[in-house]
Amino acid sequence: MTFEERARELVSKMTLAEKIAQLKYDAPAIERLGVPAYNWWNECLHGVARAGTATVFPQAIGMAASFNTDLMHEVAEAISDEARAKYNEYKQFGETEIYQGLTYWSPNINIFRDPRWGRGHETYGEDPYLTGQMGASFIKGLQGNGKYRKLDATIKHYAVHSGPENKRHEFNAVVNEKDLYETYLAAFKYCIENAAPPAVMGAYNRTNGEPCCGSKTLLQDILRKEWGFEGHVVSDCWAIKDFHEGHMVTDTPLESAALAMNNGCDLNCGTLFAY
Repeated sequence: MTFEERARELVSKMTLAEKIAQLKYDAPAIERLGVPAYNWWNECLHGVARAGTATVFPQAIGMAASFNTDLMHEVAEAISDEARAKYNEYKQFGETEIYQGLTYWSPNINIFRDPRWGRGHETYGEDPYLTGQMGASFIKGLQGNGKYRKLDATIKHYAVHSGPENKRHEFNAVVNEKDLYETYLAAFKYCIENAAPPAVMGAYNRTNGEPCCGSKTLLQDILRKEWGFEGHVVSDCWAIKDFHEGHMVTDTPLESAALAMNNGCDLNCGTLFAY
């Protein structure tokens, strides 16, 4: 069977509780179906992170200053070689903890135009064109070009995510349509069309009043319908609780989880999908 057919068969045999549990980043095993536990959380912004000794490459903002997409691809290939090696070693011991899988939440392709944003060094800078070019090269290097991907890349944070950092859990980014598409969405669209990342991570903030991890405009209208994205969407970590705690667009955790899921957030880095 194809991967899709096998997945559909497995899901058809799951109970409702088992299905819900698989929507969390730390998905438990379903032993009766032979489904192992899996933790989706991993990072490799400039080298395999938080998983023991690994090569540390320059931060993304430094790599972008090279304007060298071939070098970016070469760096990403080295990162994914180490990522695969670590994964294979963990599997030898049956380990399935955080930072031990093959789903990596990198690269960060946000646009860095506000110096108050404390994570600007994670990005490729202020230019949407350069960001798209460097991001696509990084993704291709991570995923490889074989029959099977070396690992899964995730583009983040969708969308209009930038400073000030301490306001991100309540901030509403107001942007007109021209700036939205030409500045903040351009790199996402380019990477999806040219590098085929299988995952998109939503941002903490609201964009034009909608929390990004539950935004019909961003997730349904643009990502799925306009761009034809067929991968999965993961929330930023504990971003869904911001719907009722910071953004005040819902009243309860249950309403927040429903808003995210109904608008196309497939995987919860957090706990609310099991609420």
